[in-house]
Amino acid sequence: MEKFTVLEGVAAPMKLVNVDTDMIIPKQYLKTIQRTGLGKGLFSEMRYLDDGAENPAFVLNQPAYRSSKILVAGDNFGCGSSREHAPWALLDFGIRCVISTSFADIFYNNCFKNGILPIVVSKDDLDKLFDDAERGANATLSIDLPAQEIRGPDGGVVKFEIDPFRKRCLVEGLDDIGLTLQKAPAIDQYETTKGAEQPWL
Repeated sequence: MEKFTVLEGVAAPMKLVNVDTDMIIPKQYLKTIQRTGLGKGLFSEMRYLDDGAENPAFVLNQPAYRSSKILVAGDNFGCGSSREHAPWALLDFGIRCVISTSFADIFYNNCFKNGILPIVVSKDDLDKLFDDAERGANATLSIDLPAQEIRGPDGGVVKFEIDPFRKRCLVEGLDDIGLTLQKAPAIDQYETTKGAEQPWL
C-alpha cells in the first residue's frame, strides 16, 4: 500500500449528503475483484449522460477538478452497502483523501485498508473547506497526516483527529497483509519450532 504522509492537490467540492456506495460505484461495475480499472465507473450515474457523453455539470468533469486528489463531501459519505469497490474506485480515479463531517462505519474502515485517508471535521470547518474547494484550480489543499493538519490556499489550518494505529498504518503504508508480514520472523520461528516438536503435522 502506498504510504500517506503529505498530500497536496486540488480539492473537489461535492455538497451532496448521504452519498451511498451505489452512487460511488454502481452495481454494474461489481463483477470484477480487481482493484484497478474502476476509476472509469466512479460516480458514473452522475458523471455521464444517458447517451454516454460526459455530464458537464458534474464536478469531476469540470476542467479544474479532473485531477482532484481530495474530495470535500457532505454528511454521511459512503453510506449504504459495504462494497469495498467504493474506495477502490476512488483510489483508481486518483482520490486519496475524503473530508466530511461523518462517514458510514464500513466505508470508513475500508478507506484505511486501501490507503485512503477519511477525515472527520466539524460543520464549520467543512464549510470553510467547501469555500476553498469552490475556487477551482486554485482549490489546492495540503493534507499533512503526521501533523494532522489540513492547510488551505490562504494559509488557514484545520486540525483533525485520527486513531494512532490507523495513522501509523497509513504513514508506513501497511495494509492487513503488510502488518502480518512484519511478524514474518516470529511466524517462521514458530513454524520451525512447531515442526521440530511435532514433525507429523
